[in-house]
Amino acid sequence: MGSTVNSKWLPVTTTITVALALLSASTAAISLYFCRKKSKVLYSKIQELEISLNSCMQKSAAERQGRIRAQQDLRKTLAQPKSENLEQASYPMTPIGVVQSCFSTRNGTPRQPLLVPLARACLVFDSARVPPASLEGLVEYSHCWIIYVFHLNTDLVKLWKHPSRSKFKAKVRVPRLKGGRMGVFATRSPHRPCPIGLTVAKVEAVQGNMVLLSGVDLVDGTPILDIKPYLPYCDSIQGAAVPEWVMVDNMLAVASVNFSEGFSSSLSDCWETAKKKSLYASPDELQCLIKQVLSWDIRSISQRNQPHDPLIKTGNGEAPHSAVDSNQNQDQEASDNENSQVCHPSGDVAYHLILEGMDVSYRIDFNGIVIVENVVVSSDILNGNQNRSSFLMWRDELS
Repeated sequence: MGSTVNSKWLPVTTTITVALALLSASTAAISLYFCRKKSKVLYSKIQELEISLNSCMQKSAAERQGRIRAQQDLRKTLAQPKSENLEQASYPMTPIGVVQSCFSTRNGTPRQPLLVPLARACLVFDSARVPPASLEGLVEYSHCWIIYVFHLNTDLVKLWKHPSRSKFKAKVRVPRLKGGRMGVFATRSPHRPCPIGLTVAKVEAVQGNMVLLSGVDLVDGTPILDIKPYLPYCDSIQGAAVPEWVMVDNMLAVASVNFSEGFSSSLSDCWETAKKKSLYASPDELQCLIKQVLSWDIRSISQRNQPHDPLIKTGNGEAPHSAVDSNQNQDQEASDNENSQVCHPSGDVAYHLILEGMDVSYRIDFNGIVIVENVVVSSDILNGNQNRSSFLMWRDELS
């Protein structure tokens, strides 16, 4: 009986076993299919990542090679001994001080020294390079020569290139020639093969590692290479000849400078914020400075030629090229954004001058009459960007 039952269920058991085996095989096949599909997707992503990684590594290697070549060229240049070949000569020069000037930007900085007698600056020397004893005796001179770097030139990067690729311009535009060009060495343009400037200033006081100057044409932050006393007996040459166009000073002078009715009140309000970091002792003194600066037309050549351009502009358009201009006010191309020029719907042009961290707005008509309209505190003062702590302790004694 038992044998009969077992034989009855044997086919069923076999069928179930076969079915389970087939099901297991199907499951394995399906799993294998999805695994292979997933593997292909992952492999594709891995290939993409590898391609991207290789590309990044190649770019990084190229950049590294460029840096290495530049460093090698620099070391090679510095390691070459001095010789009669000027291209192989190098000299140990580095700034020894920095100027803290009333001129916050290039625009408005006088084109020549001593044109603005109230223009002040404090020359602060690096005590590590220039001991205070180095300045002993300087206060006995009324004036000194200052050798400095045109550090704000927009074309400085070109000077690091080989002369064949620097695109150095042999001629510059001259304001007194109404934009006409003159050889760079017949001018005091800042755009020179070696961007070094020479100016003269009045020595007001000397204390420690600081020299207070007036009549300056230097922008704030100018690096100083050297100073030398002014010697009238040899520095002032009687009968020196200059071209006629250099003598035409009235071309850059304005007819008059006038202040709006509420300007003095606005300046007094701004003074409460600016006086803590100012080179000046009162708002009246600062107003005199503004008048002296604007007594000369500080606009660029393009602004003077097209003073009522209907387009709205921000920036200098084209910074001026001084024929005999040694200051950092000048720049070669349309890249100076410091003298903002805005044309209003009426067609009148409002210009802005930054002095002592104050934004002074003014207009000038076709007759050369300047109207100084308003003054507000600039972001440099509000953000605390003017660092004059070393001088401020000294200012009250001088005034």
